[in-house]
Amino acid sequence: MTATGKATQFEYKALHKPNQLIYGLGQTAVITGWTVRQAIAKHLQPEDYAVIGQLYSPTRGINLLIRNLLLNPHVRYLVVLNATKEDKNAGAGECLLDFFRNGVEEAVSDTGRRAWVIRSSIPGYIDVEIDINTLEKLRHSVECKEVKSIAEAVRQVLSYAELQPLYPWGTPVEFPMSVVEPTVLPGSRYGHRIEGKTIAETWVKIIHRIKTTGTIRPTGYDGKWQELIDLMAIVTDEPAEFYFPEPNYLPIDRPFLEEYVSQILDDAPYREGLKYTYGQRLRSWFGRDQIDQVIQKLIGEIDAASAVMNLWDVKDHEKGGSPCLNHIWLRVVDNELSLTATLRSNDMFAAWPANAFALRALQQYIKNEIFKGSEYELKMGPLITISQSAHIYDDTWDNAERLIANQYTAIFNQRSYYDPSGNFLIEVDGKEIVITHTTPGSGEVIKSYRGKNPLTLLRDICSTSPAIQPEHTGYLGIELQKASNCIKIDKSYIQDQ
Repeated sequence: MTATGKATQFEYKALHKPNQLIYGLGQTAVITGWTVRQAIAKHLQPEDYAVIGQLYSPTRGINLLIRNLLLNPHVRYLVVLNATKEDKNAGAGECLLDFFRNGVEEAVSDTGRRAWVIRSSIPGYIDVEIDINTLEKLRHSVECKEVKSIAEAVRQVLSYAELQPLYPWGTPVEFPMSVVEPTVLPGSRYGHRIEGKTIAETWVKIIHRIKTTGTIRPTGYDGKWQELIDLMAIVTDEPAEFYFPEPNYLPIDRPFLEEYVSQILDDAPYREGLKYTYGQRLRSWFGRDQIDQVIQKLIGEIDAASAVMNLWDVKDHEKGGSPCLNHIWLRVVDNELSLTATLRSNDMFAAWPANAFALRALQQYIKNEIFKGSEYELKMGPLITISQSAHIYDDTWDNAERLIANQYTAIFNQRSYYDPSGNFLIEVDGKEIVITHTTPGSGEVIKSYRGKNPLTLLRDICSTSPAIQPEHTGYLGIELQKASNCIKIDKSYIQDQ
């Protein structure tokens, strides 16, 4: 209380992600994890808390949260809601608690960047530009409390609100923050195709494509993203046990994946503060178990083109919080089960690998259940994701650049020269170039081309086979020009020599 008997009120000012927070006048910051912040705010008055916000990721969110706390030293209490399966999977709340319990040490992040690494089993980083003495003062000046439910969180906040106001532990302080502005090369905005054998390989190619030609635009979340529209990713040979590179450069590991897969495969009861899980939308949201429906559909009609699952509810337009994953199709072609998923909005750096692994697990589950209920022993076909907005948020641009620098060249050099469009055999017959187009597998002759002008011949090939791979096109251009030069100087031509 002040000398006039009025309650002391404080003003919380956020520099980072300001529009994602609910502001109050008290001294308690509430971290809700994956529980929507409004689920707690509706039980409180603004005088009870300083700020309420969600923390999804330890590697992306804690650094900005710490910076905001340093700007608001009047915050003396921190309530961390660590209640749901999603919270435990993400680990953000636990890592934040470990910061206050255990502190940090200077080391390098998973991408090789110098940082303050939180002493935790869950990776979490704070910019090394922030003074260590200031971090230590923050740790010892703010009382941190973990809670396991919304009701417990509300009780704890109200308990702190009843205490006498405390003086701020210091003065507001802001540390410089490096900004990565990518160089964008020209490229198509709509319609992109990327293919890889494994999810890990495909992910690196996706990040490289977005960072190279993605459009930079503001988001609705107080920042920027770099985006490609309608990106199709095809994973052809992900093993049943899943491939994790060694050392693991993916943003998830096996323990996380084991927990996350259940969010797609399993139903979930309604919980206050959580919008939905993908499994809930698939298993019970519309009063039908859609996963079982498509299994029975394909058992009864193995070549059906209508084995579709829908996660979009028309009511999502009214209440917001619509799922990113919208539709899933299963198809059996030539005894091979493929799965195609569409996502309206897709964080390709932090979320796509988990999405892809979980969808692959769903694909494997459906394949196994079809076998149990029928005589069909299907092969695993490709996993295809179509991301309408495939983007990378600006707070991961630096990590994305490091991933590309460390991994892309090696993956690109391991590429296969197989082209589904076929092979082209080049010969010289007198004063003309002769090209024989054959199938990629059996080598059957499809078409022949004959002429003197290499550019005209190349254009004819590309017109007839528009899906030919770009690198194959470049190779043909080189070889056709070599054949033309041999004709001019009366030398024999042998392809690839």
